[in-house]
Amino acid sequence: MTRLSARDLTLAYDRRVVASGLGIDIPDGAFTVIVGPNACGKSTLLRALVRLLRPKSGAVYLDGELISSYPTKEVARRLGLLAQSAIAPAGVTVADLVARGRYPHQRLLRQWSRSDEEVVGEVMARTGVADLADRLVDELSGGQRQRVWLAMVLAQRTPILLLDEPTTFLDIAHQVEVLDLCAGLLADGGHTLVAVLHDLNQASRYAGHLVAMREGRVVAQGPPGEIVTAELVEEVFGLACRVITDPESGTPLVIPRWSPPQAREREQSLALTDVAP
Repeated sequence: MTRLSARDLTLAYDRRVVASGLGIDIPDGAFTVIVGPNACGKSTLLRALVRLLRPKSGAVYLDGELISSYPTKEVARRLGLLAQSAIAPAGVTVADLVARGRYPHQRLLRQWSRSDEEVVGEVMARTGVADLADRLVDELSGGQRQRVWLAMVLAQRTPILLLDEPTTFLDIAHQVEVLDLCAGLLADGGHTLVAVLHDLNQASRYAGHLVAMREGRVVAQGPPGEIVTAELVEEVFGLACRVITDPESGTPLVIPRWSPPQAREREQSLALTDVAP
């Protein structure tokens, strides 16, 4: 039994059904990445897995129990979420925002401690935001804010982390830094990660378990090296491509098909000639 799973979910916003009959098992101790075209239900599934969206039917299970049976704070001790386009309260500093990640561990008789201080300092250093500690979050660039939010989620110290497009707003160097950080968490042991990513090549490089979605359903799932094919990419994304082996990582690398503009114009001209009376 995996720690986090879902069975026969129907997910909807008001009357608009996004997914039905959706089921998934998140492998423990692995990096699961969910990919698919826009509006296919990736982020909606993530919201259901962390109890931010109540399914119309079906159920989400956490450690063998219905996730709906846990108190909110207990869910927050087991699951951490980096939401898409998170918004910080006005006037909050970086250090204060990251410290809020420790809230699930606070109790009436256990308030802020030296241990909390050490955790906050560690995750800020690890995400490269320690030198921003006294800055207002509102003053930061999009990439800096994203790393601050990631630090806050890491400060929760939950065994399961769910990241909704964690590389949004980041340039390519910082995207790789964040994904390397995720890989490092797995190497440290004791973590299960789930992320929604748009870049299929990054997903294939970093994921141990890949889930491909389209129109609210899971089309394929498994190790990237076993499921990422040209046929799958065309089915999921409608993209004609070649899939080769990445010379750096040995993982699948998707190369979109391309022809020079002159060749396309020639093909169109020939097509028109063929249908001319």
